[in-house]
Amino acid sequence: MNLHVDVPTRAQIERLLTSRDESSVSLYVPTDPAATDDAERIELKNLASEAVRQLEGSGVPKSDVTEIDAAVGDVLDDDEFWRYQARSLAVFVTPRTLTTFRLPNRLVAIVEVSDRFHVKPLLRSVTFPQAAVVLALAQGSVRVLEIVADLAPSEIEVPGLPADAADAVGKSSIADRSPSRKIQGSEGQKIRLRQYARRVDEALRPLLNGLQVPLILAAAEPLDGIYRSVNSYPQLADESVPGSPERTSDTDLVAGARGVLDRIYAAELERVRQLFERRSTEGRAVSDVGDVARAATYGAVDTALVDIDATVPGSVDEQTGAVVFDAADDAVNYGVVDEIARRVWLAGGRVLAVRREDVPGGGPVAAILRYAL
Repeated sequence: MNLHVDVPTRAQIERLLTSRDESSVSLYVPTDPAATDDAERIELKNLASEAVRQLEGSGVPKSDVTEIDAAVGDVLDDDEFWRYQARSLAVFVTPRTLTTFRLPNRLVAIVEVSDRFHVKPLLRSVTFPQAAVVLALAQGSVRVLEIVADLAPSEIEVPGLPADAADAVGKSSIADRSPSRKIQGSEGQKIRLRQYARRVDEALRPLLNGLQVPLILAAAEPLDGIYRSVNSYPQLADESVPGSPERTSDTDLVAGARGVLDRIYAAELERVRQLFERRSTEGRAVSDVGDVARAATYGAVDTALVDIDATVPGSVDEQTGAVVFDAADDAVNYGVVDEIARRVWLAGGRVLAVRREDVPGGGPVAAILRYAL
């Protein structure tokens, strides 16, 4: 993928979720890849200043505050880093570590200071990343495009990617009818197209390895079906962008692919909502914050839906899951919903970071349970 977007892997998220340091700062800044001024740097600087204020007020060592302030200052001064931005920037910093992600989702500005990172908004980029790879595959050409919300499409150079079907099989044309190991005629063409598809799949593996974004195929038959039969990437979308990609511009391909993405996400949300309703009648779905926190602590949550913008200050008991709510954020408490998401994730559950209107019950969190409590 290009330099604009860093979609976190599961391993990276788990490292953040399991990190503990009394001076843990999480900063989220909305960004614009087309911005030409310093407004975003100023916003990050202001959020960092608020984090420093909270740290100083909590009595952490002055050396920790100095190290955190210096680490964020290095990011602010990195002109090359600011040349390439997506829709949001997430910064996680302790006196000893600094991690940043340029995210494809639009998030609100947040500053959180605690003994753990505020990771819930980051999960949105895994739930619905608004990013994908498009494979435009035709007999006479192949190209790979990266799409990110609000950004122009960009072609990705893929080492080892054949130029076309003939190049993949070492022929001047796959329409060659001369006998060669009984590969000839229309059946021979299908065999060579399958060889071509395998070569493309093999070339894409290093690029796609570790990514958690959909691969959307733009191809006409028979290549569409042939590629699907040899594909090894588990997140190949069921729906393709129809028609020949050779007669379609990158802009139109990406517009079609974004439509596919929207339908993937809408269908998944609808499936989860319907399941929540069914489980509610069985006593296996809850939407009260306290009930969800208790279920998450016991490892009983199969799927949690959390409002990515909600902040519920407080704490959750490590043993019982009992919630203590606080009136305001400070450097001692942490986001209760964020902690619920952490416990669900680390217990092997699924966390969907969504907008408030997509959370059943209209609250900050809801959960489908593995069993009734």
